[in-house]
Amino acid sequence: MNVPLDPPSLAADAGDPAALWAALGWRPDAEQLGALEALQQELRQWNARLNLTRLVEGDDYWIAQVFDSLWPWRSLLHSPAAPLKLVDVGTGGGFPGLVLAIALPQARLTLVDSVGRKAAAVQAMAASLGLGERVVVRCERAELSGRSRDCRGRFDWALARAVAAAPVVAEYLVPLLRPGGQALLYRGQWSAADQQAMERAVLPLRAELRRVERQELPSGRGVRHAVVVAAAGLCPQLYPRPVGVPAKLPLG
Repeated sequence: MNVPLDPPSLAADAGDPAALWAALGWRPDAEQLGALEALQQELRQWNARLNLTRLVEGDDYWIAQVFDSLWPWRSLLHSPAAPLKLVDVGTGGGFPGLVLAIALPQARLTLVDSVGRKAAAVQAMAASLGLGERVVVRCERAELSGRSRDCRGRFDWALARAVAAAPVVAEYLVPLLRPGGQALLYRGQWSAADQQAMERAVLPLRAELRRVERQELPSGRGVRHAVVVAAAGLCPQLYPRPVGVPAKLPLG
């Protein structure tokens, strides 16, 4: 089912963080805002040693990183829930995982990336931000996380941003979910063909495509979609297939 999200109106100066909070209908408290600003400074320092991300300054950070990480989570931002376990696959420079750790103080997050230098940088940033007790970083391929006893079937939410084609990402994420858990795929454009391929891809994973939400980013930063897949039960043991196979032979 495709349920587009009607984007809220934005102030003219959408790059102003205050306008972004208004668009989300949520405002970070002083500690959270300080942590988001500290994260930006951490990225500046790490980028001097390692090319983590080019989206560090101004709108690149506040819109393309922070707002884009948070907008699919409006309902949880508005209504604090019981502690949740989230896993961010292919976290790269720590997005959306570190932003969610700041915005959802009751959540525990596992951040996965296969590049050792990136994983080490994200672990260091989490520690510097005081998130070390709630954020765990794993340096491994997503297929291995999906077969690890520590990760398989353990999470309320599994998420990925700009990792691979949607059917490939679904095979990475669904095995990580507990029964009733949900996967969130951050996507750019989303077509009817994407919809049909995804509906086919999740069937062997024992999951279903629950909804697709659409959001226009402020300041003409483009259109984003949040694709939500729900686990109907435990994922069959066949999935994820061995390293490299999901990308070479996508489901659906």
